[in-house]
Amino acid sequence: MAAVIPAVTKLSNRIIRILGCNPGPMTLQGTNTYLIGSGKNRILVDTGDKDVKAYQEHLEKVVQSEQINIEHIVVTHWHHDHIGGVENVYGSIAKQPKVWKYKRSKDDSADNQLPPSIPLNWLSDGQEITVEGATVKVHHTPGHTTDHVVLTLREENILFSGDCILGEGTAVFEDLYTYMKSLQRILDLRPRIIYPGHGNIVNDPVKKIEYYIEHRNQREEQILKKLQENPDKSLTEMDLVKEIYTETPQHLWAAAAYNVNHHLTKLSKENKVKEINVEGESRWQFMINSSL
Repeated sequence: MAAVIPAVTKLSNRIIRILGCNPGPMTLQGTNTYLIGSGKNRILVDTGDKDVKAYQEHLEKVVQSEQINIEHIVVTHWHHDHIGGVENVYGSIAKQPKVWKYKRSKDDSADNQLPPSIPLNWLSDGQEITVEGATVKVHHTPGHTTDHVVLTLREENILFSGDCILGEGTAVFEDLYTYMKSLQRILDLRPRIIYPGHGNIVNDPVKKIEYYIEHRNQREEQILKKLQENPDKSLTEMDLVKEIYTETPQHLWAAAAYNVNHHLTKLSKENKVKEINVEGESRWQFMINSSL
């Protein structure tokens, strides 16, 4: 059983974690938000869900007791359990912060993210945000979402991983191809510790990232092997689930098929498999001329 995460934890003289108080199957014990810096002005990473009174009360108590000002709010990605609380924090607990987020696409508009009364500033890859005692660097890591970023704290070689890497279990993703590239990018950063968007602190980050990569590679190899064994046949995602996820309960097969689809889409981008349509149904086949 995972260790209980307190509502407020002082992780170092630069970092205070405030739990979002929004537990659930996808959020685990809740969204982890972080205040970063050692002076009066601080950076808040993520804001939890909208209208969670307990979270707002905990955050306000920290701001008052530490006698600090939230100068910047950095949102790791657009999901409601990370950006939702901005509307509650902006103009109240945080008087006039700069709110930052990466664009979901080149045509992304601030109007799609937050009310017009809250100005939104766009992050750029490699950008640094500095307050007293802390320099935070932005790394664009798409895959979980197109706009996902992780942050590194230069002074302590710490990674704030958002939803790219979790404290427990494995992460979900929109696009496996870009997600795998992002995992490799995070591995190359060689952080000392990971502070995730959900779950407990990851004290062995390299091992954790390598496990994430290995887990996905193993699934990919299983899928390719099944398609190679049937070169003249096309298989559906559910066909593959029944062959590969033999220890998974049947009620979870639909979720497994969703993951298999992500793997197949990635393999298609790499020209290792091809998608064909048979009577309106998507089926998949190993590409004989693949370089494998």
